[in-house]
Amino acid sequence: MTKPLHEWGALELARAIAARELSVQALAEALIERSRSLDPSLRAWAWFDEARARAAARALDRQAPRGPLHGVPIGVKDIIDTAGIPTAYGSAIYRDHVPGVDAACVALARAGGAWVLGKTVSAELANMTPGPTRHPRDARHTPGGSSSGSAAAVAAGLVPLALGTQTAGSVIRPAAFCGVVGYKPSTGRIPRAGVKGNAESLDEVGIFARSVGDAALLSSCLAMPAEPAAQAFAPRVAWTLTSRADALSDDSADMLAATLRRLSAAGAQVSELAWPPGWDTLFDAHFTVQWFETARALEPEWLYRRTQLSPGLVRMLAQGRRIAGDDYRRAREAAATGRAALGDIFAAVDVILAPAAAGAAPRGLRSTGDPLFSRPWQLLGCPCIALPVRDDIRGLPLGVQLIGRPGGDARLLAAAAWVEAAIR
Repeated sequence: MTKPLHEWGALELARAIAARELSVQALAEALIERSRSLDPSLRAWAWFDEARARAAARALDRQAPRGPLHGVPIGVKDIIDTAGIPTAYGSAIYRDHVPGVDAACVALARAGGAWVLGKTVSAELANMTPGPTRHPRDARHTPGGSSSGSAAAVAAGLVPLALGTQTAGSVIRPAAFCGVVGYKPSTGRIPRAGVKGNAESLDEVGIFARSVGDAALLSSCLAMPAEPAAQAFAPRVAWTLTSRADALSDDSADMLAATLRRLSAAGAQVSELAWPPGWDTLFDAHFTVQWFETARALEPEWLYRRTQLSPGLVRMLAQGRRIAGDDYRRAREAAATGRAALGDIFAAVDVILAPAAAGAAPRGLRSTGDPLFSRPWQLLGCPCIALPVRDDIRGLPLGVQLIGRPGGDARLLAAAAWVEAAIR
């Protein structure tokens, strides 16, 4: 029996549309029906317009294919500008904001043939105060954040691909919580023009997908500079629980150990990574850099619209404003020192395997979870990809993340494709 269209991946959809075996209109209708059915309770969409979706699909069916994503819909996180579509940045301050032009990443996706099906919910200004999105498996649990809607929408089959952003763990963590692939590229690989900023040295645009191949397809249209795709290969894998292993749940520790056994049995070279001297400082250094830079990026909102910010964000910005310039400089120096160790590590291994989150999605909707296990890699500028592995006893997803050498995104994606096949 043919699986329903909402379960198709982006690669399958692109091939079927290019071969004229599937119309974009038929796909749009299937996804509209899926959103009608699920989103009233899931609340992944910040903006969704059925009439505009149908019009976009009709127009694409009339056009000759214009790129590898022709006809494939995407969701776009609400802090990323979209021409003529409301973009509120997850904040009451910008409720009526409608950008005149697309963010660069959206424009590049459209140039590759994609179209915007809807805007996905973001935590407030892509920080820590949650939006209304629920977990697609259990509405009592957080989907993660701040890219909550993007992760939940892909996991629930509302859309095959979605754009998100990450400053700490806002792609990797919600991807792991929701059981989808989440790819956060190397620093600067996907352009950030037109994305509401938080931390200049940390912010990145990322991708949510159902498979590594789907994520690589969208990345191929967005990346600067474009890299030739690498073939999947059995990688040399160095694993680490980091110096914060005591924060891991028992389920996650067991899942990680079982994953390593499966990879070794499938042909990967597996070794343990000794946590380098000085890297323990990266966790706090990331926090310092994030909040120092975010407090400055959101200075206009602090000065002119503070009463429209949530109490939690006000507290965080106040904390960031108290960070001394010398502390910020020391944190940046810790990052530079940490990056210096990467050359020797990646001379001996292809990827690092580490926890994507402390455990499954926590119960409750007042927090999006802790980005602890993404902080060091984000500060170091490494590309990372979250892969779903299995469910816990409650039916909630558990996942791992693979980390690559900065700038080595094509090799990371190729290794991830092999790992994905080995663990599924």
